[in-house]
Amino acid sequence: MSSTTDMAAGRAQIAARTLRTDRWWLPPLLNVAGLGAWVVYATVRAFMQNWYFVPEYNYLTPFYSPCVSNGCVEQAAHFGRFLPDVWWLPYAAISLPFLLLFRLTCYYYRKAYYRAFWGSPPACAVAEPHGKYTGETRFPLILQNLHRYFFYIAALISLLNTYDAVKAFIKDDGSFGLGLGNIILVANVVLLWLYTASCHSCRSIIGGRLNHFSKHPVRYKAWVGVSRLNAKHMQLAWATLASLAITDAYVMCVSAGWFSDLRIVG
Repeated sequence: MSSTTDMAAGRAQIAARTLRTDRWWLPPLLNVAGLGAWVVYATVRAFMQNWYFVPEYNYLTPFYSPCVSNGCVEQAAHFGRFLPDVWWLPYAAISLPFLLLFRLTCYYYRKAYYRAFWGSPPACAVAEPHGKYTGETRFPLILQNLHRYFFYIAALISLLNTYDAVKAFIKDDGSFGLGLGNIILVANVVLLWLYTASCHSCRSIIGGRLNHFSKHPVRYKAWVGVSRLNAKHMQLAWATLASLAITDAYVMCVSAGWFSDLRIVG
């Protein structure tokens, strides 16, 4: 009778929340600190509407790409200016929401913030505080299934970031230039592409709906490569958060005149 009751309850009926004796609470705590700090920094920078572009070297921070507000300086607006210049609208308002949704619906980030902020569950073999579990079958979490479509948009935005990084090699006078800022911009773009390619949706798109890999050797090789990246998806997720913040901070510091760009050529 007791066994039947336990099975109906869904988990072993023990008084303790968990029998784990290790520091299981540390990873969710670090995730709260890391994700929270990044969100605060990114939000402040997105709405700052200043120190986002270095005209002399064409350095444009990814937080403001594409810069399409009427408040953008003309040289930074590579694709025109058509959004109103108001304080509550980021200069890159056509890209930032989709990038946010791409990250929010990412399989790794879902695990990270479900555990860190919602405690659902906070760790393996640790009871969650919620009375019931409905998964991602109800609004708003059912919208997590749109991740694949946000992946497509994120890939297009990565192309824009790549364009920005390449354009930064041409100085305002039309001559070639190379500085530390260029290296940072390119490194950030490479990491963004690796993170995007390591996405579970990308892996599914490349290798999904195939019954025989032997009949699709090109897709199989691509799937193997993406699968190797997918194994590093968590590390790439954090690496890109760091690279985005570092890239933005560097462009901000040079744009504000706090220090000069370290030039290698030109």
